[in-house]
Amino acid sequence: MTAERFPVETGHIMMFARAVGDDSPIYGDPDDPASIEAGGIMAPPTFVQASAQFDPDYFLRPKNGEPWLGSGAEASGVDRSGDGGGGSGLHAEQHFTYHRPLHAGTVLHATTSEGKTWEKHSERSGKLTFRESITEYRDDAGELIVTARGVGVKTEKVVS
Repeated sequence: MTAERFPVETGHIMMFARAVGDDSPIYGDPDDPASIEAGGIMAPPTFVQASAQFDPDYFLRPKNGEPWLGSGAEASGVDRSGDGGGGSGLHAEQHFTYHRPLHAGTVLHATTSEGKTWEKHSERSGKLTFRESITEYRDDAGELIVTARGVGVKTEKVVS
């Protein structure tokens, strides 16, 4: 995932916080004592995940007129029969390291690189292949604000 430009806006922070069920005033009220003490409205801990919506090529982002693998019991139009085996993939872990607080008004730039890859064996799903990806979020000055480390796992067999 590479968001060339991800503006961290007050309204976006407030809507994200509401979507995750966090009504802390630090996410929307600049006059709240906690916001004043923190130096302004802050973004919730997992907020940088929203940067995917600023990347037009993000693989999980729906694209108008194209089938995509949505949520629910059935895939929503994507033929996955040729993706290299009968297994499936899933998101296994997500970690965020904040190098400094993320405030409204910051513009982030994200770059993603591959991390480690490793394998394990499961009786139910066969070989499990784990892949780590590391995304660094930097401000306009190039200062590192957040490092996000995600781990996905691909199963060899379909697990039912």
